[in-house]
Amino acid sequence: MSASFQKTRKYGLVAGVWLFIVPAISSAHFLELIPQHAVVSEQTGRSINLDIQFTHPMASGPRMDMGTPVRFGVMTRGEKEDLLGSLTKEEDDEKRHYSSGYSIQQPGDHVFFIEPEPYWEPSEQAMIIHYTKAIVSAYGGDGAWDQLVGMPVEIEPMTQPYGLWSGNLFRGVVLKDGEPVPGATVEVEWRNDGSVAIPSDEFVTQTIKADQQGVFSYAMPRDGWWGFAALLTADKPMKNPDGETVDVEEGGLIWVYVQDME
Repeated sequence: MSASFQKTRKYGLVAGVWLFIVPAISSAHFLELIPQHAVVSEQTGRSINLDIQFTHPMASGPRMDMGTPVRFGVMTRGEKEDLLGSLTKEEDDEKRHYSSGYSIQQPGDHVFFIEPEPYWEPSEQAMIIHYTKAIVSAYGGDGAWDQLVGMPVEIEPMTQPYGLWSGNLFRGVVLKDGEPVPGATVEVEWRNDGSVAIPSDEFVTQTIKADQQGVFSYAMPRDGWWGFAALLTADKPMKNPDGETVDVEEGGLIWVYVQDME
């Protein structure tokens, strides 16, 4: 055995061990719609900011380039308000994301929602559309936290989605065109603030199967924002940027904030 082969073999083994010990972390796509506050009160003030980006929350990135949203608004007491004009486009490393400011004008539950421009993901050979919402309680709420926006795929919360302590159980039902989806797959990720090191891929995205009524549940172990993504394949395909007919992943997402009990 030549010295050069021995050297190559040695480094090959080292590289193999290194790849085994430190694998690349993979994670799911999530459209983030993150309000500055989940509960608005006299202490917080009526103005809130909302951050919007398409990313991998648990892995803290990378961010994907996000086209101009199709819809962005808020629903209060059954009335929808168009907020597309309030969006501010931001760009980092040629990856677009958005922010918005909103002033709460009345008490009650405010359901912020967004429909993004379809995103082409070559690795999945699919277009991705994540219909996303987050509920903000203002000055006590009004018990309308389960009101539906009417998106093609949507999670209806069965647990009040704010005022939650870490360890609380969140329950929801997956709906497609307003009807429950038996056995739907729901992916769950925590929006990592950098305080948690990920031991391996298995800890990045939690996966749940809904029951025959489309109902799922998950106990959130840590404070912060948790994203729940119900993922379905759309009935109709779509053209990708190259003009090829491909499947469409339709996601119904909801973001829920959890606080530690101190």
